[in-house]
Amino acid sequence: MPRRSQNLAPPPPRPTRAEAIAASLAEDIVTGRLKPGTPLDEVGLARMHGSSRTPVREALRQLAPTGLVQVAPRRGAVVAIPDATQLAEMFLVMAELEAMAAALAALAMTPEQRRGLEGQHAAMASMVRAGDVAAYRAANVAFHHLLYLGAQNGYLGELATATRRRLAPFRAAQLEAPDRLRRSHEEHGEIVTAIQRGDAAGAAARIRAHIGLTERTWAAMAEALRRPAAA
Repeated sequence: MPRRSQNLAPPPPRPTRAEAIAASLAEDIVTGRLKPGTPLDEVGLARMHGSSRTPVREALRQLAPTGLVQVAPRRGAVVAIPDATQLAEMFLVMAELEAMAAALAALAMTPEQRRGLEGQHAAMASMVRAGDVAAYRAANVAFHHLLYLGAQNGYLGELATATRRRLAPFRAAQLEAPDRLRRSHEEHGEIVTAIQRGDAAGAAARIRAHIGLTERTWAAMAEALRRPAAA
């Protein structure tokens, strides 16, 4: 009977109940199933996850440092809405990271990657026609990820992915604005065209404009969310 290798790494520890709930909530927030400003009721979340309130409370504490959740004493937790200044700073950094990725991709993408990007964009047209926001959200993440890969710069990809994750709830929510799917898809088309032409400056400019419109669309939605709270 073969002896078990002494070099085998031990299996990773299973996540605690709180860690599993935190991961589930983070996924719901990042994908837009839980929208910015949504109250996170401990009792309701405990019932949903089949647990007591204690691991839910710990999960919310774990999520607070990520920026996805805001926890206020005596007011409970909500899906985070950063203040306008912080959000503007985040969008500015996102725009520059993606502009750099698009510019590099215009010069460095392989023919296969260019076909993949064009194919992804083409596939999203049917989602726009159907008004399928959920499908478009997921495809949109894949579209931008293809840009990061095409830049052929792993570190830039890491930074862009991490920043995108922080902004994901807001980028996902703004796709529900009237006519936003159609306009987003048109903006993607301009980005793809510039990349296919090898126009680095044009690709960077188009993606800055794309992120800028995303920010303005979310800002208008956030203002509408804040009005009832201020009333």
